Amino acid sequence: MADPRIIDVQLDETSLGWRSPDVEQERRIAIFDLIEGNHFAPQRAYADGYAGPYKIKLQSEEGRLGIHIHREDDTHLETLVLALGRFRRPIRDYFAICDSYYQAIRQSSPAQIETVDMARRGVHNEAAELLKERLDGKIEVDFDTARRLFTLICVLHIRN
Repeated sequence: MADPRIIDVQLDETSLGWRSPDVEQERRIAIFDLIEGNHFAPQRAYADGYAGPYKIKLQSEEGRLGIHIHREDDTHLETLVLALGRFRRPIRDYFAICDSYYQAIRQSSPAQIETVDMARRGVHNEAAELLKERLDGKIEVDFDTARRLFTLICVLHIRN
């Protein structure tokens, strides 16, 4: 029986740098929300018909994202590698708007916070659509799954 969803997410520790408490909170929320509800269906058929659930490990190395896909029993199924060149600007924009958002939370009016939050969601939504496009034909994901995966991709790109 097919169960096209992620049940565990790991980030490659060698890809990670220091993270602020705000970023660490975003990471925890993204992983929690991702596991609570997602659609993740690799499009390659496996010889034995395996169709989920999946454990994934995300790794960033030399401008590429590795999505290591495993069975529920940790047996490796495949690794999908995506070039991240098209994500440079969305990642940079997302970091900038998140910094503005965290500052607004600490020192701005509710109306100003809402304005910055709307801009943050807009950047995040555009990046999620780009990720869905890049995964097309490789892994089928829904919009919310793409948003949460983009958040985790951003976490992988934080450097000391």
